Parts: sequence; structure tokens; C-alpha cells
Amino acid sequence: MVNKMNGESIDLTVRNIEQLKELFPEILTDGGKVDFDMLKTLLGEVIDTENERYQFTWHGKKKMIAGAQKPSKGTLRPVPEKSKNFDTTENLYIEGDNLEVLKLLQKSYNGKIKMIYIDPPYNTGKDFVYKDNFKDGVQNYLEQTGQVDAEGNVLSTNTESNGRFHTDWLNMIYSRIKLARNLLSNDGAIFISIDDNEITNLMKICDEIFGENNFLANIVWQKKYAATNDAKGFSTTHDYILVYQKSNDFNRNLLPRTEEQNKPYKNNDNDGKGLWRSDNLLVKSFSKSGVYPIVNPNTGVEYLPPEGSCWRASKETMEIWLNENRIYFGKDGKGAPQLKRYLNEVQQGRVPITWWNFEEVGHNDEANKEVTALFNKKTPFDTPKPTRLIKRILQIASYKDSIILDFFSGSATTAHATMQLNAEDGGNRKFIMVQLPEQLDENTEAYKDSYRTICDIGEERIRLSGEKIKADLKEKQQQAGMLDGDVVDPESLDIGFKVLKLDTSNIREWNLDFADLEDKLDLYETPFIDGRSELDIVYEIILKQGLELTYPIDTFEVNSQTVYDIAFGSLFVCLSQKINADIAKAIIERRNEQGTETSSVIFSDAGFENDSNKLNCIEILKDAGYPEDNLLTL
Repeated sequence: MVNKMNGESIDLTVRNIEQLKELFPEILTDGGKVDFDMLKTLLGEVIDTENERYQFTWHGKKKMIAGAQKPSKGTLRPVPEKSKNFDTTENLYIEGDNLEVLKLLQKSYNGKIKMIYIDPPYNTGKDFVYKDNFKDGVQNYLEQTGQVDAEGNVLSTNTESNGRFHTDWLNMIYSRIKLARNLLSNDGAIFISIDDNEITNLMKICDEIFGENNFLANIVWQKKYAATNDAKGFSTTHDYILVYQKSNDFNRNLLPRTEEQNKPYKNNDNDGKGLWRSDNLLVKSFSKSGVYPIVNPNTGVEYLPPEGSCWRASKETMEIWLNENRIYFGKDGKGAPQLKRYLNEVQQGRVPITWWNFEEVGHNDEANKEVTALFNKKTPFDTPKPTRLIKRILQIASYKDSIILDFFSGSATTAHATMQLNAEDGGNRKFIMVQLPEQLDENTEAYKDSYRTICDIGEERIRLSGEKIKADLKEKQQQAGMLDGDVVDPESLDIGFKVLKLDTSNIREWNLDFADLEDKLDLYETPFIDGRSELDIVYEIILKQGLELTYPIDTFEVNSQTVYDIAFGSLFVCLSQKINADIAKAIIERRNEQGTETSSVIFSDAGFENDSNKLNCIEILKDAGYPEDNLLTL
């Protein structure tokens, strides 16, 4: 028997229950359900049954959590014409409601994201608010963005006159952060920009989702370099960046040392030990073993530490330092002893601090000028973040091969910063940008310049910034005269991105009313929705099978029928209308050529002429070592 492929995203509730069963097998009843009384017994005093207890709650919280865990029946459709280097890039730009997108990414990217940065709506009364509908999230998204509603979209702001000003925002942000946590690797971390309006609520949310012990920092970023003179009360010149780790496996990186820190290291003995600076040999903490005379070998003069102090090393260690030429007696060699501090022996970086001033990471005005320069006109986006700010976060929390996620991507600063840092340190970081295609006002300059949604602006920024970064690298290479170790090869940079768009599933739901079964059977000669391409269906299969969306896709022909080879033989897909034994044999041969140990095959059920043909193909594959669970039909 061949299994039917499930068209839904991963069911988080089912997965949570399965994890509970693994931890506590005693809670499983004869009917396969969870005995929560037994679970309470096993957990003992950990369970809090008191009605009055410390908790953070609001109207609709339980309903929101249940809705966030409900599987999505949507898909992500590829849009090659909006992409750049579609077939080779490892970067993603996803147009869609981030709640549904996060659900769809659960299987493919669970535990794979090293760093998340988001700049969500601050809930100031002017921000766009996501109107979630847990009954049918994809349909709700299409209506919000005006894609299916002839009356126009239903977007609104969350004004303070709304009786649930904080509640709506809390429901919106909680569900998304909860889903995002699953995507983080155990050594990953999330950085969230926010202002005073919701900082306290956001901290409570993150404490609940990540655990208070995984709070890392509340960074204060100086976003303005001057006060706003017409401000009422105080002029706000800062925002916050809240940081939480997934677990204790997270290790922050050191920031690069500054020129100012390295400036004192200007001496060089040309002995292979490198640059050094002089340092005091005395220490404040007294030790008797540190009191002894040091003789200047050039003058014979003895030096003792002042009364009550001592040298920083014992006499034996000092002898070693003298023999290694680590003690400095002044320019003329006749002075008091000092220690040589070598640059290559000090900590090769700076410990990050929680105060980030605009001189180091930029400010709002710099961000606007940056985008304006890229587009060669007034910035088409209202509130971008400076690239230096996001690059600082990447330096702290990512590795050179990390996957970076931003699901409120806006003008795509995170993508820009990722490519910029790769160009500087030779990294191969990959980004996943997610943005709701919010419609632009017809009166804006961006609309007049043919941009219709925020996504159009974000995608264009990635194109422009990527080309500029590559051009700057080529110029640096030319100035260097040749490609040396300090210049990244411009051709090695991935400045492309693959655009995917949230939509309803490509695969029909079997949901017929028996009263009109005869009239509708003709609609189901093929399981696929009209107007969808084979590539649409292949990407849905990749997504639902839990493969990364940037894995390579190759094709080969068998009797003029196309077979898709995904991730070097990890998955084969044939949606042909003439599937036969030759296709099954060709798949086996291809798998053996690739040397893939674990492989799956998915056929279109309507592609078999009859059941015996289908069974013959399946038996051929099983005889070649394919487990039955790895053979699926649509």
C-alpha cells in the first residue's frame, strides 16, 4: 500500500504530545490519549493548582495559542521572475503573512536558524496590525492584502480608541515569537527591536516563551543624535533591542577590536612576536613572593617594588620573562622595568555591552540616507534600520555559515547587512526574509515609482545593495592589484534571492458532498488546482517533506516525461501523466549514481494508467531497497 502525502504543515500540538509521551510513557492510556492526572502525579510539586498565582495573561490568549499551533494548509509558490539567481541562490524572500509562513517553515527549518532579528510594529497607534484569523489563515491573508477581495483590503491601524489596544498586539506578537522559537538552533538567539510602548509586555512574553533564565540583554540603541525640540515632555533618543537565547548552548562572539584599542601596540622588535606596548609590572594585590629586586642588565641598577606593593609575577617567572626579552627598560635601555604586552596575546575582540551609541552602529538619519543613496532618490521606506546596527548583531550572534531569519523584514536591512558582512569576512551566511505585501498608498512617491507593495521595495533593495557590495569588492580587488587574503572573491558572493509567495495549496482537498458527487467527480481527474505549474507543486512537496527550500533541483527525462531530482537524490518527484516501470528504473539508477543513502519518491496518483501499472512501479522501487514509508502519491 502506498501512502498519500499529507498536504498540511506540521501539527505542533501532535508533536508536543509525542514529546510528552517520550518523556513520560506512563501517561499513555489504552486509547492512545494522554492521562493528565497521571502527568500531574509524575510532576508532583511542580504542578501549580492554585487559582491565585503569578501569571501573565490577557483576553484571547488561550485561543491564540491554540490557533498558532493549528497546521497551515497553505504553501509557498516560487516566483522566478521576481527572483535573482533563482536556481543557484541560497537566500529566500517570502511574501506572505508571517504567522502562516512560520507554520509552513516548521518542518524544513526546525532547529536550523542561528539568529533571528525582527523589527515588529511598535504599537504606537500608527503601525499596521496583523488581523489573524485562525479558522483559515491563508484565506485571511489573501483578503487582508487585497488579493481576493474586490472591495479592497481590510488593513487597519491599532488606535488607542480600540478597547483592546495592548491585547491585539500581544496576540499578534506572542504567536509569532512562539513559532519562531522552534526554528532557532539550540545555540541560537533572537534580537527584537522595540520602544517604550510595549517593552515591558514584550519582556514578559519572552520570559514565558524562552524562560527568564534565557534572557541575555536589553540593549539600548541611540537612534537619534539630537533632541526633538517640539517633543512634549522628554525627547526620546533611543530604542531597545531585547535579546534571548534558545538555551545555554548559545555563545556570543567577541566584536572586532577597534583601531583605538590597537593603536598603543606600535613597538616591534622584529623577532616574530609581533607588535607590543609597555605595561606596568606592579599589581595592587600584595603577595610576598612578588617582592624581590629586578636588575637592569644594561646598567646593573636594582629595582624593588614600592613599599606595600609587589611585582605581578614570582621571581622564577620573572627570570623566564627576562630570558624571553619580555621586560622593557625604556627606549635607551636604562630605565625601570616594564612588561611587554603583545597584541597577539590579548583577547582578540571586545565583549559586547548594552549601550550602543550612534557613532558605532548608526542612527535613523543614517539609515534613511543609506536607502536614499541606493535608490538614488528619496527613501521609499519610512523607518529603515541602519545596516551597521544589524551587522553588529550578526557579528555577535552568527557564524560564517549561519542561516539568518527576519520575519518582519520591512526594507530588507537584514538581507543587506548579511551580504555586507559576508563580503567583509568571507562568510556564507544565508538569509530568509518574510514580509507581508502591504499595499502602498497611491499618493506616495514609491507608488509613483511603480512600487505596489513593501515587498517590491524590499526586493529591489536587495538587488541594488547586492550589486553595490559586489562592485565595491571588485574595486577593492583592483586597488590591491590582485586577489589577496584580505579581499573576498566578488564572484563567491551570493547576492541572489529566491522569491516565494504564500498561497493556498496546489493540491485539492478531498471534500466532496455525496449529494452531488457525480457532478463533481470530473473535477478530480487531477489532484492539482488549475493554473498551478509543476514547479509550484514540487516546491509544496519539498516544503511538506521538510527539505530546505534552497536545495538544488535537477530534472531528467524518461520517455519524454520529466522527473525532478531534489537535493542530489534525496527526493524524486514525477507528476507525469504517463508513469510506468521505465520511470521507476531510471529513478533507481539515478539514486545509485548519486550515492544517496536515504531517498523518497512521490508520484502523481493520476499519472498511472491503471492500478497494476502503479503496483508494478512500487514493487520495482521496493525491490531496490525503498521502504514503503518513502513511497508516496498525490
